[in-house]
Amino acid sequence: MTRIVVLGGCGGIGTVASRALSAAGAEVVIADLDERRASELAAELGAESLTLDASSPESLSAAMDGAEVVLNCVGPFYRFGPPVLAAAIAAQIDYVDVCDDLAPTRVMLAMDGSARDAGVTALVGMGNSPGIANVFVRLCADQLLDMVETVDIMHVHGGEPEEGAGVLKHRIHAMVNPVPLFVDGDFLEVHQLDADGQAFVREFEFRDVGRMPVHPYPHPETITLPRSFPGLRRATNLGVVFPLSYFERTQELVRVGACSDEPVTVDGTEVSPLDVSVALLQRQRPDFLAAAGITGPAGCLAVEVSGRKDGAAHTYVFQLSSRAAGAGEGTGIPAAVGALLMARGRVSGPGVVPPEHGVDPVDFLPLAFDLMARLGVSAGGDSGVIHLEHIGPDGSRDVIPLGV
Repeated sequence: MTRIVVLGGCGGIGTVASRALSAAGAEVVIADLDERRASELAAELGAESLTLDASSPESLSAAMDGAEVVLNCVGPFYRFGPPVLAAAIAAQIDYVDVCDDLAPTRVMLAMDGSARDAGVTALVGMGNSPGIANVFVRLCADQLLDMVETVDIMHVHGGEPEEGAGVLKHRIHAMVNPVPLFVDGDFLEVHQLDADGQAFVREFEFRDVGRMPVHPYPHPETITLPRSFPGLRRATNLGVVFPLSYFERTQELVRVGACSDEPVTVDGTEVSPLDVSVALLQRQRPDFLAAAGITGPAGCLAVEVSGRKDGAAHTYVFQLSSRAAGAGEGTGIPAAVGALLMARGRVSGPGVVPPEHGVDPVDFLPLAFDLMARLGVSAGGDSGVIHLEHIGPDGSRDVIPLGV
């Protein structure tokens, strides 16, 4: 039986990944700072639990001892991505994570040589976006197009039972820091809340969610896809969270400078504005959900891929959506698939690889939807698991059944 250690294994994403791995028959070790929640989940799944302090090299080393694969679900990844990967390389254990932060992805890709020397394969960004999005692009490159020219990735989610501080800090991080886009064959940087970023905002009709404005997000597909597909001329990543009032409140707090991590002194006590804003958003979130009539999670990932087939222009639009699942399922299930494929030797390596390089869609998709079925997660609305629309050279549109 494959022994897979899930770091952050009882968090919002880690819990789903742990359940999926257990359903697939893996030997799961749930490692988390919250000892009580980890032991409760382990008891439910018939798994093992242990206490993990991801900031401690000694604790990481102890957690990884005896593992075949380590799955890292500990955020924020700008803090915990590179050091956890370094610990896995030192332990010579294959590694998978769900990192969707740009800066740590760059750092981890630069660790490729160390991973190769240690014989370690590290699959970074195996979640939703990045993750499934990259797999869809590779599917087009492998089976539908002779050359991929443009990729536009859009995502929306909301209504989850709770949002941890790490999730909110990541969202704020995306609003504060430069967002790389690949446009006309070259890289440029924009800021989500400035005029240069607003120029890329577009409205998109998401299945099972509705029409929403999507904003530039610093997800790493925009830097990895151009490396993997030499003919690519554009790669963008755009996202939003609903209800829109909640997302806009977060933007407002960033605009007025209330999300700085530089401490201020209040009545002799140092306080982090970022921590205060996160706590405020967490307290107000139920009111935003109630006002919008939102009673449960939903989400959608859309990937538009355009290119050439036999010299003619074609576009494929993938949408993977759910009225009953949100970010936890959308990220945790593909993470579990990545860990299982790693354990089965089906991830290209050694070295540090993004999903479009390391994962074959023919391996990934059947296993992903098998795990969705095992967990009772529905997707794709009324039309099936994946909604795939083809736009032909003459502008005609047709829906393609995608058998998995």
